[in-house]
Amino acid sequence: MNLLHNRLCKSAKWFETVERYMLPWALEDVPLGARTLEIGPGFGATTRVLARGTGEITVIEVNPKLAARLRQHVAGNVTVLDGDGAAMPLPDAGFDSVVCFTMLHHVPSVEQQDRLFAEARRVLGPGGVFAGSDSLPTPRFRLLHIGDVMVPLDPATLPERLETAGFTKVRVDARENRLRFRASAG
Repeated sequence: MNLLHNRLCKSAKWFETVERYMLPWALEDVPLGARTLEIGPGFGATTRVLARGTGEITVIEVNPKLAARLRQHVAGNVTVLDGDGAAMPLPDAGFDSVVCFTMLHHVPSVEQQDRLFAEARRVLGPGGVFAGSDSLPTPRFRLLHIGDVMVPLDPATLPERLETAGFTKVRVDARENRLRFRASAG
């Protein structure tokens, strides 16, 4: 992430936005269950909120420095793993839910995003849910990502991509500058 983006993602304003607006909308009517996996928590704003409402949460972060930082700042019911969401060192069907928020556009290619979707499906137990949200490309969003990886999701093609990964009951909703998705593992 560039310096401006980095600064924003660890700001108190971002944490407030996550808690008050983003997560309530993204997870509206989504049953997380007792075992949740979060892919790509970054600075942990979403993780801190999730940790208050779930039994056991595991997070997997590709950036070792961010993973180490998270270990120092998360609740006791959170396990932090170093790793890539597109190749997770986790057992099949081990989670009731898998979530990711405002990170998929940082995955460097559509193909890697699709591998992440397939991995999310693999680690979900029967009836589990994959849910999350991401930003849509607005002029401000593009400006914030100058010099960063930015592969935005297309709300029109996301349902088919999730179905190809093995999900059913796929739902994608878009509004102004954000989308949310949810899908079932059968």
